[in-house]
Amino acid sequence: MNILDFKFDSTLTPVDRMMIAEITDLTGIPDGALSIRKNGEGLVSSSSANVEIRQKTDKPGIDILVKPFTKGEEIHMPVIITEEGIVETVYNDFFIGEGAEVTIIAGCGIHNCGNHDSQHDGIHTFNIGKNAYMKYVEKHYGDGDGNGKRILNPVTVVNQEEGSYCEMEMVQIKGVDSTYRKTKVNLAINAKLYILEKLMTHGDQIAKTDMIVNLNGEGSSAQIISRTVGKDNSTQIFYPNAVGNNSCSAHIQCDSIIMNNAKISSIPAISANHPDAQIVHEAAIGKINSDQLVKLQTFGLSEEEAEEVIIQGFLK
Repeated sequence: MNILDFKFDSTLTPVDRMMIAEITDLTGIPDGALSIRKNGEGLVSSSSANVEIRQKTDKPGIDILVKPFTKGEEIHMPVIITEEGIVETVYNDFFIGEGAEVTIIAGCGIHNCGNHDSQHDGIHTFNIGKNAYMKYVEKHYGDGDGNGKRILNPVTVVNQEEGSYCEMEMVQIKGVDSTYRKTKVNLAINAKLYILEKLMTHGDQIAKTDMIVNLNGEGSSAQIISRTVGKDNSTQIFYPNAVGNNSCSAHIQCDSIIMNNAKISSIPAISANHPDAQIVHEAAIGKINSDQLVKLQTFGLSEEEAEEVIIQGFLK
């Protein structure tokens, strides 16, 4: 079923549908649980046989409960803002049952054509049960021809129980004027974490990331990868910290392409509070390789087109 045809279509404008497609890649209504939030209000909410979505009664947001041993379930939860001057904080709590395997596709798109700032702060807490697997994809996107800023400040807290696996992909490629990402992860025995952050800033945009991963359990492990591109006069600051509190392993890798007058600070930190903690970090910032540009230009691409091909490949 096409997303234009479902029963809530009367409340979705062409801009709404475009924003949803940008942050979730949805071209139709998916099977499974679904939550759509628009301009500070819950628009669509539906549960499935194995996933229950409950609206909070004390503050904005939802609780998402995944039954133990659920397999192959997808949860889609886009947030869109299409009006100027909206500032909201939303609290979403996830409870992934023991042995479950679930994919969560979330994100926020802001379309601001006005003169007042629009801002969405999503506070997400994930509780991942024993031996459960969760893949979480979060995309942020902004557009609009007004002077009002598009601001996104996500806070992510992940608590992983024994033997669980968490894979997170955090993407922000276009149109967000200011973002401050805060992430905290706590790993129990044999829990595993993989985080990939992909980010591009341009114009006068500012992006800051604070991340702390506590490897508390014996045999826990984490891999944190950041790939960013800074253009024009934009500013980026990335500060990940892996803390080994037991026999564990972690690797932090930060790679950035810097262009024009951008400023990028990559400050990976590692801390060991146990003699068997093995933690490594590396960071690199540099401009696009001139040989790559020349080679692509020999195929008939302009310099700008060649740069775009390299950037897209780097962020892929």
